Amino acid sequence: MPIDTIIHFKLYRMVKITKEEALHYHSMGKPGKIEVVPTKPYSTQKDLSLAYSPGVAEPCLEIQKDVQKAYDYTDKGNLVAVISNGTAVLGLGDIGAISGKPVMEGKGLLFKIYGGIDVFDIEVDEKDPKKFIEAVKRIAPTFGGINLEDIKAPECFEIEETLKKELDIPVMHDDQHGTAIISAAGLINALEVAEKKIEDVRIVVSGAGAAAISCTKLYISLGARKENILMLDSKGVLSKDRTDITGNKKLFVTDRTDAHTLEEAIKNADVFVGLSKGGLLTQNMVRDMAKNPIVFALANPIPEITYEDAIAARPDVLMSTGRSDYPNQINNVIGFPYIFRGALDVRASAINEEMKLAAVLAIADLAKQPIPDVVNKVYNVSDLKFGPKYFIPKPVDPRLITEVSTAVAKAAIKSGVARKPITDWDAYKKHLRELMGYESKLTSQLHETARRDPQRVVFAEGNHPNMLKAAVEAKSEGLCFPILLGNDDTIRDLAKELQLNLSGIEIVNLRDPNQTERRQRYARLLTEKRAREGANLDEAMDKMFERNYFGMMMVETGDADAFITGVYTKYSNTIKVAKEVIGIRSEYNHFGTMHIMNSKKGTFFLADTLINRHPDTDTLIDIAKLTNHTVRFFNHEPKIAMLSYSNFGSDQTGSPAKVHAAVDHLQKNFPELAIDGEMQVKFALDKNLRDIKYPFTRLKGKDVNTLVFPNLSSANSGYQLLQALCPDAELIGPIQMGLNKPIHFTDFESSVRDIVNITAVAVIDAIVDKKKKQASGKK
Repeated sequence: MPIDTIIHFKLYRMVKITKEEALHYHSMGKPGKIEVVPTKPYSTQKDLSLAYSPGVAEPCLEIQKDVQKAYDYTDKGNLVAVISNGTAVLGLGDIGAISGKPVMEGKGLLFKIYGGIDVFDIEVDEKDPKKFIEAVKRIAPTFGGINLEDIKAPECFEIEETLKKELDIPVMHDDQHGTAIISAAGLINALEVAEKKIEDVRIVVSGAGAAAISCTKLYISLGARKENILMLDSKGVLSKDRTDITGNKKLFVTDRTDAHTLEEAIKNADVFVGLSKGGLLTQNMVRDMAKNPIVFALANPIPEITYEDAIAARPDVLMSTGRSDYPNQINNVIGFPYIFRGALDVRASAINEEMKLAAVLAIADLAKQPIPDVVNKVYNVSDLKFGPKYFIPKPVDPRLITEVSTAVAKAAIKSGVARKPITDWDAYKKHLRELMGYESKLTSQLHETARRDPQRVVFAEGNHPNMLKAAVEAKSEGLCFPILLGNDDTIRDLAKELQLNLSGIEIVNLRDPNQTERRQRYARLLTEKRAREGANLDEAMDKMFERNYFGMMMVETGDADAFITGVYTKYSNTIKVAKEVIGIRSEYNHFGTMHIMNSKKGTFFLADTLINRHPDTDTLIDIAKLTNHTVRFFNHEPKIAMLSYSNFGSDQTGSPAKVHAAVDHLQKNFPELAIDGEMQVKFALDKNLRDIKYPFTRLKGKDVNTLVFPNLSSANSGYQLLQALCPDAELIGPIQMGLNKPIHFTDFESSVRDIVNITAVAVIDAIVDKKKKQASGKK
């Protein structure tokens, strides 16, 4: 390998990168990969007095009385130490404590982005295990848990075992147990795919280091028989006729005398687990394995056999490597952030075997569930499903934090090592989703409200994968009773391909002869409604073969409660049909849409993002009134800035003049409305700057949360720009405002989660619509 090329092999992808690229990445800007960020206010003198002297004395005294209070007043409960002495760093070996610091920082980064856990990386320059243990014990009170990293065998066994016995916080050597947990989950599922039982299979383990020994112990605890396992080190099979076997290797000495080499051991084996050296497993050895062989080639940086060679030798092989560019990656990041997350959240005193097994089973089970849209998007696929090419969850699966952390926390409580009980597990999962930004409090509230009274929701493009997945997910979450429009056979075939359960979901095929009477009824009603606008029955009959007409008529007639469309339908057509079939509410002349953005800076409402291309003053007035009403619908007090490129009349022609006139009308006719403009975005979002420059504004002292744009180009581009630049922010929308019935649109090619969120909004809209009609005595 050239000196200017290194191989990054432990995380996601086996890619060649230059030395210059790697060094620049770590040195650019602020050197390193992690930093400490304040979590409390610090802008005033009082803030600083509370953060440090004299205010800091009070929590100190409380902790002195009860050391468990450290979890209440400090970051201890969310702080893990990643500790190493640099004696076994990745594939680099014993390079020294400080040389391994970039790896420990990287581990800290993964803890944070996947588990929301804070980390201090600590490099201890000590190879003597007893002195190393003593150093760790002295600093342990600072932390809620300790992750031991890159410590060579056999010292790592003594270090971990001693610290687990003598400390009252979770301690785990991830190089041992992380690989064991993930590979065990993979093994459970691979055996299911191969239709084999763990107690019957013959297993060959190539490698006898810390990871290999930990993996094999875990396989045995899951049911593998010790007599069916052959372990090899660099000198061959650990057999009883060898006299050089010491330490933990003795646990796996075999009585068999017919196998001494890997070539002999592999014959008729069902499972190969490689934790040794690249290139050791040949194609002929794979050919000698049993039917549907399972090969986990996990050596770094080069696997024991490449994916291509294994598949070429045995097309029936079930293969895993450490690489993300091949199926079934064994990646420790699937485990350690969530194992520690669950342990920390119940203030566990240890990570025990019960917790590890719980993690194994949770990871294994997750691979059998429908694949989230975000996973398909990251890997640019649409056909992931449980089977030979997918039996281990992907590292980006957002469900790992809820499923694995919850399983670990439950096991900690059941096994008696938890010091803080959790009783409401739904609330805990919700907290985890919010912690990682997968779900905001607003989204959670929307879903909870919809679940209280699920409605009948029509999904227009039932044969689109995202809409089909969203309908199934919304059904499983209890949000609605889905009705899919489309060809029965096409939808059922797609559901089968995507491994989706359609039970309880109605499919309506517009062209089915059984729908003839319904189409005729809808056509007659539409003709009567629009008779004085040129409508005729023949034309209306033709329209009922179109999804939008048929679906909206279902809502108009009460055959359904809400309608969702737009994944691939043109907006212009949808808008036209909505006006024709449903109509605009009598108090308005226009309707519009809004997007909601949840960010670290708060919740913002953006309008009109979809409908009105070049709004005049009257249209802007309607949009502002609709927006005010809709923001209140979501239990927020609207503080509205009408946006433009000019400020308060500085440009008196073009779109600024229209916005200015709209604001003037609204302020005169709605004196209670917190609205002003026209103004630039920087003045809208910076109240201090706005108050200094324009002290006369009606928004003085107020934090604006609602932005009304001057036209569709700016609004649509604005929300998409925010979405692209703020990937951590959550966007909900478009949300329809102003139609007579709950008709809602999706963005073009919306994600599954986006459609599910719009479904929740549509259900709530339908609930409110029904309550209004009941209150007014209408049917």
